[in-house]
Amino acid sequence: METNILLESGTNELELLEFFVGEKDYGINIAKVNEIMTYREVTPLPAAPEEIEGLFMPRDKIITVVDLHKVLGNTLPAGNEGLLILCEFNGLDIAFHVTSVKGIQRISWSNIEKPPTVANNSQKGIATGIAKIEGRIIVILDFEKIISDLNCSASLDLAGMDSIESTRDTRFDTKIVIAEDSPFLNKLVVDAITDAGFHNIASFSNGLEAWNYISSFSNRENVRDYIGLVVSDIEMPQMDGHRLTKLIKSDDKLKQIPVFLFSSLIDETMKRKGISVGADDQFSKPQIANLIQAIIRKVS
Repeated sequence: METNILLESGTNELELLEFFVGEKDYGINIAKVNEIMTYREVTPLPAAPEEIEGLFMPRDKIITVVDLHKVLGNTLPAGNEGLLILCEFNGLDIAFHVTSVKGIQRISWSNIEKPPTVANNSQKGIATGIAKIEGRIIVILDFEKIISDLNCSASLDLAGMDSIESTRDTRFDTKIVIAEDSPFLNKLVVDAITDAGFHNIASFSNGLEAWNYISSFSNRENVRDYIGLVVSDIEMPQMDGHRLTKLIKSDDKLKQIPVFLFSSLIDETMKRKGISVGADDQFSKPQIANLIQAIIRKVS
């Protein structure tokens, strides 16, 4: 599925696929969507969580089907088989069973707000943003957390962490700035980087908060004495990672700060977009060890 917005750089915009689960309105970044299909019969998996309907195999690829109705506590209307939204997260092919799809909405990340804490708790912390479009409230789901709750191996891949064991007794004083909107992944990333020996970390839940912090050092001569490196997700409320990177790299003093993008959205198209805004390197979730090794090389 191709959209023009993927060719643009640093606009702080996204295209949101709006869909319904029962009568509730939800959204997903179109960059995460490979295809939309009519529902088809699946093969159940023995002993799988009830949210996992089973498997099906379009075009010789095995795909796991997750029923968002059961994840969100909603009901598929009688007589409606629904649709499948096919995505790939961290190397896993997933289809999300939804009721219907409304269409694609182009909006700015600045128009997406963090969900209220109470509301987020009621949905098990799986909402990352709230978009308001034409009087409608669209809940943007944390699909990575949904998948990791059902399959723990889908969160962060810690393979390779043993190879940086020797750094864990070393105290790195370099300030690392983290921008990651998912509270679940934010904590995992911060914990992994801390475990690698970095103890001077400033963590933010969106690009705008990170930018407000980073830009406060723009009048310093040796800015890397204050911020050694930035690690940013791509899709975040208020300001996305591409816009954050572009702002940093457009500033005469801040541009010396290395920026690493760490996201499940990294593919060839998104890599080109990251390069165009000046990212120093890009890493696909969930391979945290590759990211940490690159951080160590950059700041040592």
